[in-house]
Amino acid sequence: MTSPGDLGAGRPWARRFFAIWAGQAFSLLGSMLVQFALVWWLTSSTGSATVLATATIFAILPQVFIGPFAGALVDRWDRRKVLIASDGLIALITLGLVLLFASGRMEVWHVYLGMLLRATLGAFHFPAMQASTSLLVPDEHLARINGLNQGLQGLMNIVAPPLGALLLGVMPLHRVLAIDIVTAFLAILPLFFITIPQPSSRSVATDANPVRAMLIDLREGFRYVRAWPGLLILILVAMALNFVLVPSGSLTPLLVTQHFGGGALQLGWMEAAVGIGVVSGGVLLGAWGGFKRRILTSLMGVTGIGLGTVLVGLTPAGLFGVALAGMAVTGFMGPMANGPLFAIVQSTVEPGMQGRVMSLMSSGAGAMMPLGLLLAGPLADVLGVRTWYVIGGAMCVLIALSSIALRPLMEIERNGHPRAVASRC
Repeated sequence: MTSPGDLGAGRPWARRFFAIWAGQAFSLLGSMLVQFALVWWLTSSTGSATVLATATIFAILPQVFIGPFAGALVDRWDRRKVLIASDGLIALITLGLVLLFASGRMEVWHVYLGMLLRATLGAFHFPAMQASTSLLVPDEHLARINGLNQGLQGLMNIVAPPLGALLLGVMPLHRVLAIDIVTAFLAILPLFFITIPQPSSRSVATDANPVRAMLIDLREGFRYVRAWPGLLILILVAMALNFVLVPSGSLTPLLVTQHFGGGALQLGWMEAAVGIGVVSGGVLLGAWGGFKRRILTSLMGVTGIGLGTVLVGLTPAGLFGVALAGMAVTGFMGPMANGPLFAIVQSTVEPGMQGRVMSLMSSGAGAMMPLGLLLAGPLADVLGVRTWYVIGGAMCVLIALSSIALRPLMEIERNGHPRAVASRC
């Protein structure tokens, strides 16, 4: 994976950014261990696709309904404090889950509630970190940094599932969850010593009533997106992709147990295969930077993800290795799809609007996830888990290829926002 040194770690911006980045990397590991442990507990306790789909819906709802408001607040608040508060409160929620498991009183609805609360705080954390990146990192390094982030995600996909399976085999589940509390502290620590620049406040409303001011900010965010056809189409494409792809990922534990006849170890290998692919893709993107037109790199990645998903869905039960290869392909193409997409937003959207735009993008995409899950969960219970992998993957390829014909999307980096273009004329 591209190292911080390759991006000029001796420079002041790199020292500040990678100190925060390293802390967030530890926090990501803890969060993924929590996710693995809770999903495996639901799988082993219920064996229901509907339960897993419901759990995913609870983890998505805050992103859909709270995300836009969170983005408006992130553009108004000190982003460093938002990161500290969200990481700290997530750790407290994890502590509550630890106590419930340790006392033997954990029930499925407790997991739903825990996922809901953690995701609520994540709705603030995500736009705060993404919008801070463009203020800490020079524009020419944004694609590489996003490739590095994708590579980190992949590395965690390699490490966390097998580590989670190993830890669950040697210690109680509540002790595995407790690791997240320690890693949250490591994420918070550097934020006490490093400042994050604040963007210009000219696009943030000033009103004596804080609720009215927030609503004005939110309305401005909607207007900003609506006035930019390329950005609006980008969000709509992301919504369509989430609708068809997210269900297959949430149903992976049942694919392992019901189709391949595996257990926690096989689930760990499946997720690790994705991680290996993501690390490889992140390394390539970090070194290459993608095509000059970032949208082409992103659509290429989306096409690859769809093809890999179809391959997994078509794999016979006796060829688990082929499914691992398919998962590795989806992982490899993930950085190619996501890294350039985030770089487009970070480099073209003005800093004072990025919190709102990032939240609207994630909220719009997240809104499609429950719809897909509500359809895919019962369908998988009736027709088998593999069905949605084939349907979702094929639709993903179709969406990517159709997007090439959408000129505003293909010209998003050249044209920019109409307001910015007018100011240059």
